[in-house]
Amino acid sequence: MSLPTNKIKEAVEKVREASPARNFEQSFDLVINLRELDMNRPDNRVNIRFQLPKGIGDRKVLVFASGDLALRSRRAGADDVIEPEELAQLATDKKAAKRRLADYDVFVAEAPMMPTVGRVAGPILGPRGKMPTPVPPQAPIDNILDRERRTIVVRSRDKPFVHCMVGVEGMSDDDVIQNIETVITNLSAATKRGFANIKSMYLKLTMGGSVKLY
Repeated sequence: MSLPTNKIKEAVEKVREASPARNFEQSFDLVINLRELDMNRPDNRVNIRFQLPKGIGDRKVLVFASGDLALRSRRAGADDVIEPEELAQLATDKKAAKRRLADYDVFVAEAPMMPTVGRVAGPILGPRGKMPTPVPPQAPIDNILDRERRTIVVRSRDKPFVHCMVGVEGMSDDDVIQNIETVITNLSAATKRGFANIKSMYLKLTMGGSVKLY
């Protein structure tokens, strides 16, 4: 079982109507409550990573890299790059490291730098579910940046629900719908009874009221 596309479309339209105009672009957030899953058992917890077909707006990417990969990352459109020298400085100042990483949504790291990145950035990014994706020094960074901008992580932790961003106001209804359908498909595949483990779903904009989707 899944949700009819027309039902999702109705919810997206209602969410837009229910949210007053803001002076910033709001995000579409999907909340899914789960059932019949004992979250005290780690094997019942959801922790999946996948790409949304339409992305979720202009996500800012920071790359930890050196030498040639740092140069290619800048040319490929990375929003910022932290090289080894700066990373070593951030290792001595936790507050500065936290400020430096605060404005980015996605993180990629050159594999040889991962031990240092993990030590410096791990305590900051780990709790946010944004640990950097390691890549080889010769990786095709153009493709990787595109992929990572469209990738989300959906986690339940120890509570029977998941929450994720599925789009922004500037996207078309059809694009948001495709992203929602992708989340539902991947979540169903990650739970023992599939769609039957979904209790309810709600969709909302950042500052708007929620609309029951299921």
